[in-house]
Amino acid sequence: MTDGTTWLAAPQSIAFGGYRVVLARGLSPEELADRLAATLLYEAEHSAEAVGEHTGDSLLELMDNTYGDPFDGIGLRLGRAGDWTYAVAYGGWPGEFGPLAPVSRDGVHVCLLEYEEENGKPVPPQFEYFHDGRLLSACNLHLDASWGYQGVDGDPATAARLQEMFTAAGLPDPERDEEEVHRAALNIVEKLFGLSLPKDPIVSGVLPAVLLEPA
Repeated sequence: MTDGTTWLAAPQSIAFGGYRVVLARGLSPEELADRLAATLLYEAEHSAEAVGEHTGDSLLELMDNTYGDPFDGIGLRLGRAGDWTYAVAYGGWPGEFGPLAPVSRDGVHVCLLEYEEENGKPVPPQFEYFHDGRLLSACNLHLDASWGYQGVDGDPATAARLQEMFTAAGLPDPERDEEEVHRAALNIVEKLFGLSLPKDPIVSGVLPAVLLEPA
């Protein structure tokens, strides 16, 4: 029994400022961390350096001691849930990662769940799903035009199926609370793609962690 993904819709469910979670089927936690490090939008190449096991708070404390401010670095906590490996980002991750298509090469399934809650602009939560280098579906989980687009993009068949499920659930619905819509949309993508994400290990448990450092 897993906790699914809908708990992410609660305010500050992982850390202050929102969340960035990448799930992958077909990679070990170490392989996922290495592939994510390679997508960082820096001139220098980066690698994932293991720093032991941490809670979210202890990883942020380590990053504060290492960089002077936890938002001056990027850390990941890693785990497994069923068929899925996951990486949860901490620190200054917003806007620092490139496209996930390369992470899904060689037949890997990759899913992004991201919400920049403290962006300063009304950025809606985002969902993306890739397989073998191809975008299968992507959407704004508030399902509105607040960030320049609405509806589901991606592979026509997969995107259409996801859109049908949103429509059947009565979404989008501008009268519903955004957190409620966020939760309902997460529930739909979770069911369609079989996503698993355990709440307790991520929120309060200890997990292997890495810092993304210049190689």
